[in-house]
Amino acid sequence: MKIVHAASELYPYMKTGGLADAVGALVTTFAGNGHQVSAFLPGYRDALSHPAAAGAERKFKLKIEMGDQFVSGDVVAFSPQKNLTIYLICRDEYFDRKRPYGNGERDYEDNAERFIFFCKAVVETMRLADLGADIVHGHDWQAALLPLLLREAERRFGVTLAMKTVFTIHNIAYQGLFPAGSFAKTNLPDEMFTMDGLEYYGQVNFLKGGILFADRLTTVSPRYAKEIQSPEFGCGLEGVVQTRVDDLSGILNGIDTAVWNPATDPLIPSRYSAADLSGKLGCRRELLRQSGLDPAYTGPVFGMICRLTEQKGIDLLLANADFFKTRDCRLIVLGAGDKRMEQQLQKLAADAPAKVFVCSKLDEPMSHLIEAGGDFFVMPSLFEPCGLNQMYSQAYGTVPIVSRVGGLVDTVRDADEDREGGTGLMCEPNAASLRDALERALILYADKPRLAAVQRRGMARDFSWAASAAAYEALYQEAL
Repeated sequence: MKIVHAASELYPYMKTGGLADAVGALVTTFAGNGHQVSAFLPGYRDALSHPAAAGAERKFKLKIEMGDQFVSGDVVAFSPQKNLTIYLICRDEYFDRKRPYGNGERDYEDNAERFIFFCKAVVETMRLADLGADIVHGHDWQAALLPLLLREAERRFGVTLAMKTVFTIHNIAYQGLFPAGSFAKTNLPDEMFTMDGLEYYGQVNFLKGGILFADRLTTVSPRYAKEIQSPEFGCGLEGVVQTRVDDLSGILNGIDTAVWNPATDPLIPSRYSAADLSGKLGCRRELLRQSGLDPAYTGPVFGMICRLTEQKGIDLLLANADFFKTRDCRLIVLGAGDKRMEQQLQKLAADAPAKVFVCSKLDEPMSHLIEAGGDFFVMPSLFEPCGLNQMYSQAYGTVPIVSRVGGLVDTVRDADEDREGGTGLMCEPNAASLRDALERALILYADKPRLAAVQRRGMARDFSWAASAAAYEALYQEAL
């Protein structure tokens, strides 16, 4: 098949979270399976300076209609592996910035314009390059207008650019909601700005466009596909999702086992496997050393890696600050985001400097070290479409402590409820239930043979992209 993917993040060129990992693994897996894959990404500063993009060729000069004016841009392309071409949509005014969506304090004011331009540029590049796609697959709100703009371009130019469109909701909480005036930049017919189109309580809702106009819809886990049809998790779009339920599939994300594998990981100091866990001790010592904690410490080490947002359950962790201050354990947190949460975590670290370490930045080597060197991984999300870290944790023999929501339910079994098959510890998304799970973690840690059994069961699970990619391939074939 000829497959086109479009997203605002793509590992290893731009990453702020799991979206980059998911799309990066999907495109490389499809290319490895012999499909012709084109992946589109905004031409961010980081993407253009990535070593793989050093030989990128300028392919097209674009003139994109944006409301009542034309805006120019460039397309550069490179091929990091056989069957895969990466296209970077470049316009310095929009994408030559340090961060992809905002300055750390708030979102960029021109985000609507930036991602309308991106989607239109993808469509125009497909036309100019004559890609003749079987499937065009957009991801999250930043690429949600793609199905609609694609069909509008086909109508305008009298061509077929793609046989079918697929749209994946990675997180329905992020919708691309903008003032009504933004709609003019789309140059779509006025009837598209109605209740049956992009209009949402007087505003433009990009995500709604993807949900309504793609041929097929997917989310990143079976449980989340059900959850987003409910008021509790649908974030106001549950009614829209319900209208497309016959075209909706929940396909669990996988993990890239070429990147996340403790037996081969170049970013950790000692490698190990389920057959021989001894190398985990070296990772643990290095993790403690890099965190400024005593490397000889023998009690349980809890790790956490995430964007600091309400969704990730940071407030539930902070509500249990006394656990980390008073119990015999260590806590290492890697993450940036909400300034209040960042400050409160830093205060916890300052109050207990020998027990808690907080690193407020994106650091890929450190994230691998936490997964390898920790004993438990704390992930008390209020909602979690799929989640990747709980799968990384199991692959690295680090027992995940997770909330009973979304993809966490699809990927973790509670070791106290399922004594023979459990691979983690589960809690309800509240502070008291998390405290109970943390206490149970101390009991599990003290029982070394049982802990090793739980670790090995987690490491034996197959979370590779092979199964996920096969499910997407089947979906594509069915759609065609």
